[in-house]
Amino acid sequence: MNDFSSPSSIKSLYQIFSSHPSICTDTRKVKEGDIFFALKGDHFNGNQFALQALHNGASYSIIDEDIGDVAKENDRLIRTNDTLATLHALAAYHRDQFNIPFIAITGSNGKTTTKELIHAVLSEKYKTYTTEGNLNNHIGIPLTILKIKKDAQIAIVEMGANHLGEIAGYCIYTRPTHGLITNVGKAHLEGFGGPEGVMKGKGELFDYLRAYGGSAFVMWDYEYLQHMSKGIGELYSYGTNHADITGYTEQAAPFLKVKITRGRSAGSIQTKLTGDYNLPNVLAAVCLGSYFNVDPLLIRKGIEEYEPSNSRSQLIQKGSNFIVLDAYNANPSSMKLAIENFVHFPAANKVLLLGGMMELGADSLAEHQQIIQQIGKNNWEDVALVGGDFLQIQHPYKSFSNADEAGAWVTSRVFKNTAFLVKGSRSMQMEKTIQSLVKDP
Repeated sequence: MNDFSSPSSIKSLYQIFSSHPSICTDTRKVKEGDIFFALKGDHFNGNQFALQALHNGASYSIIDEDIGDVAKENDRLIRTNDTLATLHALAAYHRDQFNIPFIAITGSNGKTTTKELIHAVLSEKYKTYTTEGNLNNHIGIPLTILKIKKDAQIAIVEMGANHLGEIAGYCIYTRPTHGLITNVGKAHLEGFGGPEGVMKGKGELFDYLRAYGGSAFVMWDYEYLQHMSKGIGELYSYGTNHADITGYTEQAAPFLKVKITRGRSAGSIQTKLTGDYNLPNVLAAVCLGSYFNVDPLLIRKGIEEYEPSNSRSQLIQKGSNFIVLDAYNANPSSMKLAIENFVHFPAANKVLLLGGMMELGADSLAEHQQIIQQIGKNNWEDVALVGGDFLQIQHPYKSFSNADEAGAWVTSRVFKNTAFLVKGSRSMQMEKTIQSLVKDP
């Protein structure tokens, strides 16, 4: 067993990584030649599977606990003081090998969609690496960095957070040169301690850029982002008015169409996204494309060819019915916007299938009550509220304990010429409610 416990050992570990540039943290997914990092959590301990990883084809296993006498003679086991800290340090060392733009993206809503749109645009001109899916936490971010190859010209890193200091910690080893905060809303209120904590936590990205001479892209319609970005050396703005890049919604549904009115003209952009709430995400992609000198026609091409997936702003048509599937996650801010947008969806009948919103702490009941009050401002064919604190509040709508129960109700009905809005926190698994509607005959 090799002992790489000292900080100076990262350079030696990086030499091994250079020969085996693929990291795995799950023995079930080990590929031949991977380096296995034995991470630990509340309900798992990767050290227990380090030898299994080697048996499955890993080149090395990184551990931080003794795992028996047989391991002492195995030179493919590498001992460190803290496996997670070593993963972060290795990512930082790899980051230092690049002199390219590193763009960090955070915010309460729209991070992943914005990241995907920006990636689609910049990839039209540059070799661009980005976060896969929403692997935007303390494990996903270093893994994202370590997947960046030598041919990279731009890197985009999505950063999620649910408590103070988290974004600041990511910046230490991501070292972003550019950054974007999509918005600041009512998300993870429990962890941040309230709306002010959310703003401070998300603002840690701008704090880093301000301190280290970075550049920021700012949605100029949001005065709080103007304020948060003060003092950053270079600002490039987007919005509906008075910004470097401006545009407006020509059509919100069924698919969003955006008209660019200022900046490097891209004319009208017909997206495959649904909802006016995606306008800032599209404008952000146009903004970064313009900043990095992507041809306007390629900016439009990248955005128009992007197809949303994974239950994010997806519009699904089945027969005479439409489903707005935006069920990857939800918080009060995004739920409110989704309902407001759905009011204007062109359909004879509209049904809301809404799941509970998590991690709201002491504000949870009040926030769910406000959503119920908002629902009552419009007429709907039907409303089904599922799980979470919706179960703790009296309301006149259909109530279900979970998505399976709601799905059974949907299955029992015959819907025609109907549009559905499906949204809820990830743990609600609201996509289950419409399985009978989307399955092929």
